[in-house]
Amino acid sequence: MDLNAIEILLVEDNPHDMELTLRSLKKHNLSDKVFVVEDGAEALDFIFATGAYAERIIENSLKLVLLDLKLPKVDGLEVLQKMKSDKRTKSIPVVVLTSSKEEQDIITSYKLGVNSYIVKPVDFDKFFHIVADLGLYWLLLNQPPY
Repeated sequence: MDLNAIEILLVEDNPHDMELTLRSLKKHNLSDKVFVVEDGAEALDFIFATGAYAERIIENSLKLVLLDLKLPKVDGLEVLQKMKSDKRTKSIPVVVLTSSKEEQDIITSYKLGVNSYIVKPVDFDKFFHIVADLGLYWLLLNQPPY
């Protein structure tokens, strides 16, 4: 997989949610340019082209980051904060896709610059459709500034 052709970064540590997300994106032909990382530290390495991803070109911007909040190593809020405070990655849309309904998580996410905050539905079909709608909107309908 060409890491410079990646359009969606999925940051998810739950294997079940990861599988559902990838299945939904695949059904809508959006999965061929998805890269998955399972913790916040790896997400930062990928986004900023450091560590194992140092050969990736950071200017080949992602079109979307689907970000869970409760992650090992570095939590999603820290990933969001670092992305939105760096001029190279500030304009990349970030959608928090999490199980957290905590009001403080929602408020903090928006203060840090998240583009959308979605609580993962427990129902399989609803989850499947939400991910498909997110992918279609952010990749096909949304007009980014670059």
